[in-house]
Amino acid sequence: MRPFFFAMLSSFIVFAEATTNAVAASPTQGISDTVTKIAGDFGVTVPGVLAQVVNFSIVAAILWFAAFKPVLASIQERQEKIQAGLRYAEDMKAQLAAAQQESTAVIKNAHAEATRLIEESRRTAKEVIEKSQKEATDRANDSIQKAQQAIELEHRKMLAETRGEIARLVVTTTERVLAKRLSDADRAAYNEAAARELTSA
Repeated sequence: MRPFFFAMLSSFIVFAEATTNAVAASPTQGISDTVTKIAGDFGVTVPGVLAQVVNFSIVAAILWFAAFKPVLASIQERQEKIQAGLRYAEDMKAQLAAAQQESTAVIKNAHAEATRLIEESRRTAKEVIEKSQKEATDRANDSIQKAQQAIELEHRKMLAETRGEIARLVVTTTERVLAKRLSDADRAAYNEAAARELTSA
């Protein structure tokens, strides 16, 4: 790059010196003659200039179609891909935010449902316990009542048996004391008297 720059600079210096010398040598000549002379000194001709223009146009066209246009198309394609990537990133960001909101809502609903189920389970357990306690209490009361009835029945039975035994003993004792057999009427009278005594006692 540096040698090319120095070559260009040297050419400009030589061209400036030639122009200055030509103007100084012929101050009375016209500018067109000066330009023609300078062009002749440097070997610049109209056909050469036209050939250079044609060459430059061909090279420019080749560079445009072979290099610049594909490069520009590649740059455009890359920019479109970058834009598509940015749009995709924005879409993913929006979807992520939506998914986070949805997951937050799902977790909140699940927590509320779990709380409801726990409360319902506690209420059901309390009702079951209370029902079981009531049933146990009712069974216990029923058993106690039946036991009391059985005891009362047994007590009455024992009293009846005791009365009968006492009445028999009274009759037997009376017969021995009196040394005679009692009649059925006497026995009934003694039995009634013994039963009244027992009842009053």
